[in-house]
Amino acid sequence: MSRNLKIGIFLTVSILVTTFTFYFWQMFKTPNLNAAEATGDDNVKTFALLIPKGASFEAVVDSLKKHKMINDEVSFRFVAKVLKYQEHVKTGRYEIKPRTGNYDAIVKLRSGAQDPMTLTFNNIRLKSDLIQRLGSKFAFGPDSLAKYLNDPEECRKFGFDTTTVVCMFIPNSYEMFWTTRPATFLERMGDEYKKFWNADRKAKAAALGLSQTQVQVLASIVQAETIKNDEKPRVAGAYLNRLKKGMKLEADPTVVFANRDFTIRRVLNRHLAFESPYNTYRHTGLPPGPINIPSPSSIDAVLSPESHDYIYFVAKADFSGYHTFAKTHEEHMANARIYQKALSERGIMK
Repeated sequence: MSRNLKIGIFLTVSILVTTFTFYFWQMFKTPNLNAAEATGDDNVKTFALLIPKGASFEAVVDSLKKHKMINDEVSFRFVAKVLKYQEHVKTGRYEIKPRTGNYDAIVKLRSGAQDPMTLTFNNIRLKSDLIQRLGSKFAFGPDSLAKYLNDPEECRKFGFDTTTVVCMFIPNSYEMFWTTRPATFLERMGDEYKKFWNADRKAKAAALGLSQTQVQVLASIVQAETIKNDEKPRVAGAYLNRLKKGMKLEADPTVVFANRDFTIRRVLNRHLAFESPYNTYRHTGLPPGPINIPSPSSIDAVLSPESHDYIYFVAKADFSGYHTFAKTHEEHMANARIYQKALSERGIMK
């Protein structure tokens, strides 16, 4: 074999090796998932891939394709085969960052190194809303959560009944895994509830002569009355004054809750006549449970109420969200007439 032929073969082999090496490097390392090149969008965000229990490799691929996450499906399948991912699909929630290569993505999925999610909740009114909103964030789903929260025995484990168990959920942001089981989730919420109710808050509740649950029930009414955090302590003070005097709370939000008609903007006599333990126009004291999931600010407003002699209050006629407070019924009725007139002028009849 001539020297030139040897050189030619060497060069050819070198070129082929280099070409294939580069090709394989591209398949393994070139951005292929959630890549800006695939979407034409430079503002691509991290994608959370959810892999349920028992999912197959094909199901994973279908999910990625459905969300337009794969640029080159052939290279993804090849690398998955090389790394034997088909036989090692693991349940979980996996965050795939922009411009992720096949190798990095598949190694992460194969290892089962899932990412936690941030569970944030607030502004929840009904227990059913809580179940739907939180349950849908986890792999176990709303139905599984409902079984626990509607089970008297399960609720008793945490010191609640099926009506008051919603008090255990303190609105905040929590890091949790998508695959968390219902029982584990409730244990976490129970732990967070205990952390929230520290020694200082417990002492303030005791000084008011209220249990923790009673504080949260009243806090839910305060929250429904005003969206203004700076006014919550004053509203809480007015309600506490009524309780001390043995008066009915006569809180309009409890009437709306009792009627289960949250479109009501003007509480009328027919609404007040509705029989329900939540109707504080008909029953003295606090209702049997909260009328929403109160925020920490609402709870703390009850625990640290404004000290005053106000008994009554009505929304201001300027619809600013604030209220006008009164010490006497006569003064209150004068304020109420001003507000009722403003409602009528705006055509708000119900």
